[in-house]
Formats: sequence, structure tokens, C-alpha cells
Amino acid sequence: QVQLVESGGGLVQTGGSLRLSCAASGLTFSRYAMAWFRQAPGKEREFVAHISWGRTSTYYADSVKGRFMISRDNAKNTVYLQMNTVKPEDTAVYYCAAGAGSGTYYSSNYDQGSAYVVWGQGTQVTVSS
Repeated sequence: QVQLVESGGGLVQTGGSLRLSCAASGLTFSRYAMAWFRQAPGKEREFVAHISWGRTSTYYADSVKGRFMISRDNAKNTVYLQMNTVKPEDTAVYYCAAGAGSGTYYSSNYDQGSAYVVWGQGTQVTVSS
């Protein structure tokens, strides 16, 4: 059974840090590109960050660039999202996603939800002001 399970969410103060984790099972993790998306109440889901299967390419939404960092440990089948200097507008449910496309494909589709085939159930992040 293919599964992605997020953890690490919670309540954090403005300016603080949080690290999200996403553990994968049931798939050959090292062959999948991984991404984080988020969805705030009343808003559409939006792209946050992407990392290629070989860690050679990363992409970020402009709203998190310089504050968030995506990384992965293929030996642990886990992808991470380090969130620094968080803001109230970072409050959302964060989802990880896995995709089997090529690097060329993701170079122009990394921010599209339809480019990923497996999704986690999400973890809530709340930033207090």
C-alpha cells in the first residue's frame, strides 16, 4: 500500500521555526520527486516546495523562498520541510506529494498538483501573531 504520512505540524509563534516530515512507504522513494503544498481555510491549495529524486533540483514558491528549505533522506524514505521565520500567513494544512515524472517534466510543472500521483493526509500548521 502506497502511503505518505506527514508529521511535525503544530502551533508556533511568528518568527519561530518548525520542521515537517513526510514518511513514504509502498513505493521506491528514491525514484520519486517530492513536493509540499498547503491549503489555508477558504483558499485553494498552493505549491510550497519541490525536490527532485536525486536532490539536484529544488523549487520554491516566492512566498517562502529564503525562509523554507526542502530536503530528503532517501535512506529513510523521508522528505522534510524546514520552516523558518514563519508568518501568520503560513497557517495552513501542509501536504506532501510524490510524483514519478522526469526532471525535464518537473522543470515546468513542479507547482502543479496534477503532476503528483500520491498525497498524504496533511498536517496542520498554525502560526500565532
